[in-house]
Formats: sequence, C-alpha cells, structure tokens
Amino acid sequence: MTTSHPGQELILSSDQIQGRVQEIGRQITRDYQNKKLVLLGVLNGAFIFAADLCRAIVLDLEVDFIRVASYGASTVSSGAIRLLQEPGIDLAGKDVLLVEDIVDTGTTMAWLRDHFRQSPARSVRVCSLIDKKERRTVPVTVDYPGFDLDRGFLVGYGLDCAEQYRNLPAIYSLK
Repeated sequence: MTTSHPGQELILSSDQIQGRVQEIGRQITRDYQNKKLVLLGVLNGAFIFAADLCRAIVLDLEVDFIRVASYGASTVSSGAIRLLQEPGIDLAGKDVLLVEDIVDTGTTMAWLRDHFRQSPARSVRVCSLIDKKERRTVPVTVDYPGFDLDRGFLVGYGLDCAEQYRNLPAIYSLK
C-alpha cells in the first residue's frame, strides 16, 4: 500500500514492516537457541506484531498476552500503570520477551520490565515494533527495536487512536 488514507500520512509500508519483522525473528532465533522462550504480547496494540513475530521465530516457544492500562481512550499516558491481565503461563526458569507495539515515554515498559524481573522468570527483555526514544522520560532499553521513529501520532498495524485504525496494514501518522 503506497497511498495514504484520508487524514493520514504513510510512514511505514506493509512490506517494510514485514521485512523488519523477519529480521527481528532471525535475531531472536539466534539469541534464544536452547532457551525456554515465552513471548508476552502487550494487548491490545501488540497483537498483530506479536502474531507476525512468533511466526518469524524458528524455535519452540510459548506465547501469551498481558493487558496493561495506562492510556485509556486518551492519546497521552496517564502515568498510572495497572496490570489488568497476568500471563497464564508459568514463567519460572523461562526467558520472557515482552512484545510491545510502541515504546515512547518508557513509563509502561519500564514498569512491565521491572514487574517481570521480580517474577521467577530467568530473564526479561523487550521487543518493540516502534521505538520513539526522543519521547523517553523513563530510562528503558528496547533490546529488539523494529524502527526508530520520532514523528507524529502513529496508527495502523495494531497501533490505535481511541481504539480506531488498528486494522490498517501499514503505519501512518495522523495529520
């Protein structure tokens, strides 16, 4: 898809996204050989990315989802983090990879990273499709970044604005 939707500017095409997902999948496959990998997707935004990513990883792995509240219907994080849905998988002795759609201020991801580092998991790392480092207010490292972007409010490929636009196959900036 090369054209913009009304009110949106194309930032990343579906082909660009899929190419990068495959690259990240190969890197994770190399890094987690002979380990017990658990992908923990952060709902709702990461569901599409997590689905594509798990298919790009050539390892036996487990997949689960967690749900966090920090935005609600707003476009600005409230700063108060609540884990609404815990993983259903036992994490003891396993390597957890938190899969997120976008890390911007870092508030939510730093909280999640610290939360799961206190669990019985063997290790906790972060994978995010979009890394908006210039908006960072809390230090957090994205171990597997998809794209470093700094412009606009992004939607599509799971990213939303008030629960709209998640179904777009590419990533757009709302004008």
